[in-house]
Amino acid sequence: MNAWLSLVLAILAEVIGTGALKASEGFSRLLPSVVVIGGYGVAFYFLSLTLKQIPVGIAYAVWSGAGTVLITLIGVLVFRQKIDLAGVVGIALIVAGVLVLNLLSSNSAH
Repeated sequence: MNAWLSLVLAILAEVIGTGALKASEGFSRLLPSVVVIGGYGVAFYFLSLTLKQIPVGIAYAVWSGAGTVLITLIGVLVFRQKIDLAGVVGIALIVAGVLVLNLLSSNSAH
């Protein structure tokens, strides 16, 4: 499997798991709790496949950065959480950092 596809699947599974973490209400609700455990299990599986071809620093930066951006969007859109200007700037800096790592780093696997 392509390493970047594995990384995308890892990111999506992590975002699903994190979204369900809020819905699990401290693991007091069964179905969301199962989704959390399954989501993180799938995420780490696909992340481990990614690490066969992409350096760990690059893979983890993309995984955590993209996950942070996506779960923030879910928080705003689904859970109606507020984000202020500082939050938007912070998210933009995360995106910029991931782009710099991927586009300019000699360690990035293209």
